[in-house]
Amino acid sequence: MSTIYTYAPAPEHAFPDHPERPGRLDLLNLDAIPGIQSSPFSAASVDEVSRIHTDGMIAQLEAACQAGPGIIDYAPTFVTAKSFESALLAAGASLAASRAVVKGQAKNAFAIVRPPGHHAEPERAMGFCLFNNIAIAAQDALVSGVERILVVDYDAHHGNGTEKAFWNNPRAGYFSTHQENIYPGSGAMDGAPHAKGRIADFPLPAYAGDKCFFRLFDEALAPLAKSFQPGLILVSAGFDAHWNDPLTSLGLSSAGYYAISRKLVDLADEICGGKIVFVLEGGYDPRNVANGIRAVFAALTGSEPPRVDDPSIHPEPDISKRVDFFRKWHALD
Repeated sequence: MSTIYTYAPAPEHAFPDHPERPGRLDLLNLDAIPGIQSSPFSAASVDEVSRIHTDGMIAQLEAACQAGPGIIDYAPTFVTAKSFESALLAAGASLAASRAVVKGQAKNAFAIVRPPGHHAEPERAMGFCLFNNIAIAAQDALVSGVERILVVDYDAHHGNGTEKAFWNNPRAGYFSTHQENIYPGSGAMDGAPHAKGRIADFPLPAYAGDKCFFRLFDEALAPLAKSFQPGLILVSAGFDAHWNDPLTSLGLSSAGYYAISRKLVDLADEICGGKIVFVLEGGYDPRNVANGIRAVFAALTGSEPPRVDDPSIHPEPDISKRVDFFRKWHALD
């Protein structure tokens, strides 16, 4: 079996001077990445999207797109006349990637899509996100018979929409690491007391980088995932946790992205037969996005990581107390 990808770049989903733009993917050359295979997909149906989003939300979004272009929230989230179609294609590409892995037709997969999805809540689009691509794929996997799924979100922003979609679903786990005190303001470590061991948030201080991420993946995420025992891992892959992203202040390097992606692939090999699917979220510097996607593919295919030397220029904070609290909160000790 091969590593597959679906590619939905949404060139017509664009707004003047907006950071979530088609140009995010301008430096990505998929043809130059070894060991990967393009996979066909079609737009998601409204019925498939409605497994996560309410009928009212879908209708409102379609109407806003038809009236577009325009801004629909303070983030600012934009829509154009083509954005509803683009959002259905992004969701469909995510579904196709996930289904291929669940059915054993692919070893693993990466859905490279725009617009992103993890902020989109069941009842509203927000935070540059229209439909919640990864939540739609996760729910589809549950419907198809996967007993439990785990979404791991390493975008620099908290995936409030994904968390809300699975707030009361005992078959769905969610782990997010994100920069504290930035948009959307959610994701406190003790914010889901009803779902300890299943919904797990790890806010990070500014400049937390490779060393912090390696530690929290080894000491927080890995034991939580092994306890939850998902049959499929889905990853919200945001490349805005890179240290020089224009919108955030975390500290990952391109080598760090490879290392955490490799840790996730190894974790999937250990607990769910290697079934893992990455879905693109944020990342607003085109070079970081291209380097990050190449790093993920290297992890997925077992290839040599790209030789990119871009370590953070900032010293890293100490997250020991946070790791200790997380482990106690989720009874991992």
